[in-house]
Amino acid sequence: MKRSISGLALALLGGFLLCGQVLAADATQKIIRNGEQAAVKGSPEIFTGNVRIEPLYPANNAMVSSGGQVTFEPGARSNWHTHPVGQVLIVTSGVGRVGEWGKPVQEIRPGDVIICPVGVKHWHGAAPNSHMTHISICEEKEPSKVVEWLEKVTDEQYEGR
Repeated sequence: MKRSISGLALALLGGFLLCGQVLAADATQKIIRNGEQAAVKGSPEIFTGNVRIEPLYPANNAMVSSGGQVTFEPGARSNWHTHPVGQVLIVTSGVGRVGEWGKPVQEIRPGDVIICPVGVKHWHGAAPNSHMTHISICEEKEPSKVVEWLEKVTDEQYEGR
């Protein structure tokens, strides 16, 4: 467990270091304190089951990525969707599932990093008997456009049948 958390910390640190050139243009750092941004319940139009979304940071003028922490209760999942610039998921707790159109469902666990390429139709959520939390990082192709939501994932698709 220590190894996966250390790996996650190093991955996040590396990401922040890569952003250093962008942040250097700003005169000061911005700290968004835990709890400053209100969590929201995932809309039943784009999620099945109970989902909580906690914004971590918004895109701004210099940085076009945004991040959030998403927690899925057991059996909860997103709709099928695509990303115009791709997406990175970092699983932080629980056991989850990911699906890609036309491919088998895969199990994901803490420390796993999922890279969703541009335009790939996919979904993600919790396993049937476990919650799952991941950090989601997306880039905007145009302001406020990071995802195209599609149809619901059926129970058969979720179960890998």
